[in-house]
Amino acid sequence: MQRVFSGIQPSGIPTLGNYLGALRNWVKLQDDHECIWCVVDLHAITVWQEPEALRRQSLEMTAVLLACGVDPKRHILFLQSAVRAHAQLAWMFNCVARLGWLNRMTQFKDKAGKDRENASSGLYVYPNLMAADIHAYHATRVPVGDDQRQHLELANDIAQKFNHDYGVEFFPAIEPLIMGPAARVMSLRDGTKKMSKSDPSDQSRINLNDDSDTIALKVRRAKTDPLPLPADVSELADRPEARNLVGIFAALAETDHAAVLKDYGGQGFGTFKTALADLLVERLSPIAAETRRLLDDEAALLQVLASGAERAEAIANPIVREAERLVGFVNVR
Repeated sequence: MQRVFSGIQPSGIPTLGNYLGALRNWVKLQDDHECIWCVVDLHAITVWQEPEALRRQSLEMTAVLLACGVDPKRHILFLQSAVRAHAQLAWMFNCVARLGWLNRMTQFKDKAGKDRENASSGLYVYPNLMAADIHAYHATRVPVGDDQRQHLELANDIAQKFNHDYGVEFFPAIEPLIMGPAARVMSLRDGTKKMSKSDPSDQSRINLNDDSDTIALKVRRAKTDPLPLPADVSELADRPEARNLVGIFAALAETDHAAVLKDYGGQGFGTFKTALADLLVERLSPIAAETRRLLDDEAALLQVLASGAERAEAIANPIVREAERLVGFVNVR
């Protein structure tokens, strides 16, 4: 089986968008891939984090991943900071990557904004650490969204330059793993904006720890337009809120927009929102309940992470030691 690596930042409880866009796919990949899942807390501190909040959110993210179906026995789940090989290889990649390559990274420009001079150097070299995350395991496949494609291309450029500079074929090429049409989930308050944990309004998103009543209330309050749902998919083009709610229903039911409109086209939003809320509660309530149960047993979560880190090190340490030997470092241990 091909080895897959993917990571997620501990930046708060994931949203429905995170679940449909990534986490649900992680669980599916476990059937036919060797999977390494990482809570990337080193990436998190490229911007300031309150230490106690970072610790809490790292454990929360671990609990959510487990509740969604990540299997820490058949696969590996760990905290990035617990495996030093990531930082060791990232420094070598800092010395391989070219400034011109990093200057082209659009995500840094987006995150730094107009205050670029006050951004951390860690945020600037973030893509090199991302490359190290993957190459430390000789992973060959990475599930990616549109916002990560450029970083994956850079990871391959770094590997090719390392191999060329040291006359080896050591780091393999990485293939982006496309999991079919992406479920792009938009804000419940504005169908033109992506659903986000950073939105100041909690009513804009469904969180994976929302209870049934909260989910139903958010769906009832979700912005719509005065027209009934159309019978034809093409009529959703200029109706972003309607398109978003239909898309959420389709993704949860694992069907398409046309099938949803076949059942609900021509009806008002009242009936449809009730059905959507019921479907959300059916799919997400077990995740919320299991997350709460797991967070009540912190010792068990820490044991999962300790075991995962040990197994991750068993793969990454020999690879990074060989990279160090190729660079010319003296192994004194």
